[in-house]
Amino acid sequence: MCGIVGIVGKSNVNQALYDALTVLQHRGQDAAGIVTSHDGRLFLRKDNGLVRDVFHQRHMQRLVGHMGIGHVRYPTAGSSTSAEAQPFYVNSPYGITLAHNGNLTNVEQLAKEIYESDLRHVNTSSDSEVLLNVFAHELAQRGKLQPTEEDVFAAVTDVHNRCVGGYAVVAMVTGYGIVGFRDPHGIRPIVFGQRHTDEGVEYMIASESVSLDVLGFTLIRDLAPGEAVYITEDGKLHTRQCATNPSLTPCIFEHVYLARPDSIIDGVSVYKARLRMGEKLAEKILRERPEHDIDVVIPIPDTSRTAALELANHLGVKFREGFVKNRYIGRTFIMPGQAARKKSVRQKLNAIELEFRGKNVMLVDDSIVRGTTCKQIIQMAREAGAKNVYFCSAAPAVRFPNVYGIDMPSAHELIAHNRSTQDVADLIGADWLIYQDLPDLIEAVGGGKIKIDKFDCAVFDGQYVTGDVDEAYLNKIEQARNDASKVKTQAVSAIIDLYNN
Repeated sequence: MCGIVGIVGKSNVNQALYDALTVLQHRGQDAAGIVTSHDGRLFLRKDNGLVRDVFHQRHMQRLVGHMGIGHVRYPTAGSSTSAEAQPFYVNSPYGITLAHNGNLTNVEQLAKEIYESDLRHVNTSSDSEVLLNVFAHELAQRGKLQPTEEDVFAAVTDVHNRCVGGYAVVAMVTGYGIVGFRDPHGIRPIVFGQRHTDEGVEYMIASESVSLDVLGFTLIRDLAPGEAVYITEDGKLHTRQCATNPSLTPCIFEHVYLARPDSIIDGVSVYKARLRMGEKLAEKILRERPEHDIDVVIPIPDTSRTAALELANHLGVKFREGFVKNRYIGRTFIMPGQAARKKSVRQKLNAIELEFRGKNVMLVDDSIVRGTTCKQIIQMAREAGAKNVYFCSAAPAVRFPNVYGIDMPSAHELIAHNRSTQDVADLIGADWLIYQDLPDLIEAVGGGKIKIDKFDCAVFDGQYVTGDVDEAYLNKIEQARNDASKVKTQAVSAIIDLYNN
């Protein structure tokens, strides 16, 4: 889960890129970066940390140019060092910078090809740098001194032919333009829009529509699976379908947790999808326990609030804010290590005793991944005087790791992996646990005005849409992703090791 943005404007775009990344900060808090282009030269600033901490006035003053791209990152593949911060750069051909959201599932094969056939060196363990070198190689194969949109689209076609996984990309070709493209399954989101100024039309590409809204851009549409958009430096827009057999299977977890509620993804309002999740949960509760004794519904801030409100409305139960959130603590889901997550929960939330004392409380969260956070929150509710604590997940049980750009842990660190609902309830300390049913989640997200027939639901059902994920691959990421391994091998680069062997 990362955030990407690209802007071709009529004046300096540094402030607009900064503002867009701030809006997309929820997609990654590990690192941030911006690169701009002016008179054939690149100006780059990137480092670990939040957007507000990475960019100071002295950095912004140096980021000149009316064209640029930006990125906010959390670590999926690779370590959490500043060397992994994006955008990445290669000087040949033309000078190309790239920022990427997602994950390539055939990255080891690509890294070997890049080194042995393309004769290119990759300096980090990031699959984004691998993707950049693939794109740069394919664009260089055109052999043009000045690339045209046809050359750019041909290069993207070749990227699709070589790369497997989920990816949304913005890349800047120095002095020529910015290209955005999406994997042939449309797993990760990417949109583009425009705004009119006195100087002319400006264009923006971003992970979520909310970043366009905040900057005054009008959403044109999402990129289709396999599609690319190319905006030249002088402001001409070109689009092209670059995949042979594209099919829309977007990641459903974007609507559950990742995206902001005020975003629209593939024509579906995230806010309305979450409202429908609450409706479906209420219907399930009424089926299973029509004589329930729930006194109050309390959301776990912030992502679950929309679903919890609609759930309470359909149950005819009071909705109350029972937790106060410290907004200066990061999202625990994306913290690199179990110890940091455990420490942060108490710092992040504090219970309002008035809403818990002597009541049967239904807590609502967007999902349960490791179970660490909800276990502590349930304990906090009991300490605040709750009589019974019930727990409701707006998503089904997360039983499988994600391989397309969400750093969910190894399968054995997922609390629901090979466990029943009652097992999970016992482990987290809930008097009653209820999960959303997967068909209901699919209907909630895909059942609006825009019909989406199929989603990537691999974290719930283990069905990986790219068709190349087998037990051997999952075992490999198990070794790379478990928390103990991250602590021990944070500085180790798997791809560089590949070169040395």
